Amino acid sequence: MAFSLSRFTNRPPVVAVVPLRGVLGTTGGLRRGLSMAALAAPIERAFKMRHLKAVALAINSPGGSPVQSALICKRIRALAEEREIPVLAFTEDVAASGGYWIACAADEIYADDSSIIGSIGVVSAGFGFVDLIKRLGVERRVHTAGERKMMLDPFKDERAEDVKRLREIQTDIHDTFRDVVRDRRGNRLKGEEDDLFSGEFWTGRRALERGLIDGIGDARTVLRERFGERVRLRLVGPKKPFLRLPMLRGGSRGDWTADLGNSLLAAVEDRLHWQRFGL
Repeated sequence: MAFSLSRFTNRPPVVAVVPLRGVLGTTGGLRRGLSMAALAAPIERAFKMRHLKAVALAINSPGGSPVQSALICKRIRALAEEREIPVLAFTEDVAASGGYWIACAADEIYADDSSIIGSIGVVSAGFGFVDLIKRLGVERRVHTAGERKMMLDPFKDERAEDVKRLREIQTDIHDTFRDVVRDRRGNRLKGEEDDLFSGEFWTGRRALERGLIDGIGDARTVLRERFGERVRLRLVGPKKPFLRLPMLRGGSRGDWTADLGNSLLAAVEDRLHWQRFGL
């Protein structure tokens, strides 16, 4: 029987799939956010995969830290250009705010009809406890070196100059976000910038009309149409860390309680990110 090399030389194309799911921010305690520290290794592995034809980003994120969004986006673009590998993004429930920032790292963006896309803006939220602290008869004592160190203290009356400074910072971040979208989407964008960059968000179908995405479709369908029925989708994600609590590391009860409390607060904040989009 003749020996054939065809089974070895005619290998199916490979697409590395990198899941990017969750709120963007550093990871700590019970919180598992999306961050450059957590994603650097899997992103590198994805671009080093053998017989690689493309990298697919599976995005499901309501946003979060603009810094982590920028770092992840830049790393993906740097590797894509270095290795000349196309990148395609596929949105699940939502790619909004920082989630959309990361999607812009892709050469093409796809979404479901009902996906939530956009929210190209910057938001800061907090609480004011001025009346509460007075009602409780509590006197707050804070001593600083630097007159602006207590800017936007929730236990003091809001000052116009503090709000003005915050808005200047927000504007700087918003300008950076807009520059990324303009650079990556180019002449595919449609409509007025006042609409596109207002912080509004849309369903996948409406986002397609505005040029924020390139098509409606899921990863399996689009990638098989692009690379053939034999394409192999290889999932490349971060390794799941062992539950790291001071209690398990031999920490004191106080350390464990503080860590658990911080984690629960982070979980509430994460939940609020999702609820902004009805999820």
